[in-house]
Amino acid sequence: MLTIEDLKSFASGIFAARTFIDDGSFTQNGLLLKMVAVRGNIYDWCIYVGKKEQSFEEIAKVGDKISGKYLIKRLVPCDEEAFKMYRY
Repeated sequence: MLTIEDLKSFASGIFAARTFIDDGSFTQNGLLLKMVAVRGNIYDWCIYVGKKEQSFEEIAKVGDKISGKYLIKRLVPCDEEAFKMYRY
């Protein structure tokens, strides 16, 4: 579970990445997705998703930002203090 202490200890950039298996569990318009969790310059953070053909680095730059609380906590389980640092 992500905590505020974790966020403070990470360098800015990608701290988690995942490719979803092709079982229909996480698709958008029928496309399999990848996700990255990125820490900002302060210890804020956000999650981006992109197509499986994209690199994690590309997704971090141009991916779609996740904004739903339930989905954020499903993709990166976090405590309330860390969740408050999510950048919408």
